[in-house]
Amino acid sequence: MTAPDTWTAEQHLDLRGLKCPLPVLRSRRALTDLKPGTVLVVEASDPMSVIDIPHMCNEDGHELLAQEKHDGSLRFTIRRGARKDAD
Repeated sequence: MTAPDTWTAEQHLDLRGLKCPLPVLRSRRALTDLKPGTVLVVEASDPMSVIDIPHMCNEDGHELLAQEKHDGSLRFTIRRGARKDAD
C-alpha cells in the first residue's frame, strides 16, 4: 500500500448501512465513472466489505491504498486503475 502522504482523496462514497453485495457493486460503479488515477474513499459498515472490496480492486485493476476501521465503520481508500476498455 502507498504511504498516505502521497495521495489525497478526491471523491467520497458513503455506503454505511448497505449489506452485501451492494457496497462492492456501488463502489465498482463509482470507480467506473472516475478517471484513472482518481482516489475514491469508500465508507461501509458491512463486515463482508473487508473481503469484497479488496477482491474487487484486485479483479478490476484498482490500487487499494488503505483499509482501516474509522468511527465504527470500514474505510477503504482506492486509486482508480487504468481503464480496461478503450476510451
